[in-house]
Amino acid sequence: MASEGSVIVPRIKLGSQGLQVSAQGLGCMGMSAFYGPPKPEPDMIKLIHHAINSGITFLDTSDVYGPHTNEILLGKALKDGMREKVELATKFGITISDGKAELYGDPAYVRAACEASLKRLDVDFIDLYYQHRIDTRVPIEVTVCPLFPFVCLYISLNMVLQSLQVYLPRFQPENLVHNKSLFERVNDMANIKGCTPSQLALAWVHHQGTDVCPIPGTTKIENLNQNIGALSVKLTKEEMAELESIASADAVKGDRYGSGVSTWENSDTPPLSTWKAAA
Repeated sequence: MASEGSVIVPRIKLGSQGLQVSAQGLGCMGMSAFYGPPKPEPDMIKLIHHAINSGITFLDTSDVYGPHTNEILLGKALKDGMREKVELATKFGITISDGKAELYGDPAYVRAACEASLKRLDVDFIDLYYQHRIDTRVPIEVTVCPLFPFVCLYISLNMVLQSLQVYLPRFQPENLVHNKSLFERVNDMANIKGCTPSQLALAWVHHQGTDVCPIPGTTKIENLNQNIGALSVKLTKEEMAELESIASADAVKGDRYGSGVSTWENSDTPPLSTWKAAA
């Protein structure tokens, strides 16, 4: 297994507005939501501090994680000088009501969501604020407009896993056996390289370019260390091609999400002119 050891986490430029982040981030969702009960707060704060001290300074959360409790956790973890050491990302766009997710992108909602996140995080600014899911009723220009006084803004459609595997098509019985065989091929390749399958997957992402930053989530320090170790896994062009062949879109059975979950494929927004006309 590739070890964290003395791996130095490099810095990369994210986007075109000057934001620099650690080349690998930390997704904080699982600390508070979706993967079983919330984890003990002291343990999660210890994990976040360990990440920061190890060079993982790009922390990713959302107002929907909990909901709200993950942002509160981050706010507590970033006391006593820790805020100045990190690049903090959170998201807006999803609300949960009676167990049902609703998407919003209108200016009043966005402004209120941003102010609420700032309060929960107990910070003066958010380094990266982005749209978790797209409200296709609202032109993207209208969604973006109210944000600039508050944050350094990048618009991105986030594809973070939000549901248990039982609801994901790729894990359903009709697809699982086939997809498991693909994982076994990746596992064999990882064994040959002396790393774990997760490190191999992260290494593939790191090899996509110096402006790409994976944000793997974990609730355990040993897994965080393992993720950092992926930065030392080097892949040849031939190995990259083999991985891409194994996991090509036509090789994997089942969509990533079930019906009703928006992705980049169904998130076009109406022209700005239509919103002005309606107003």
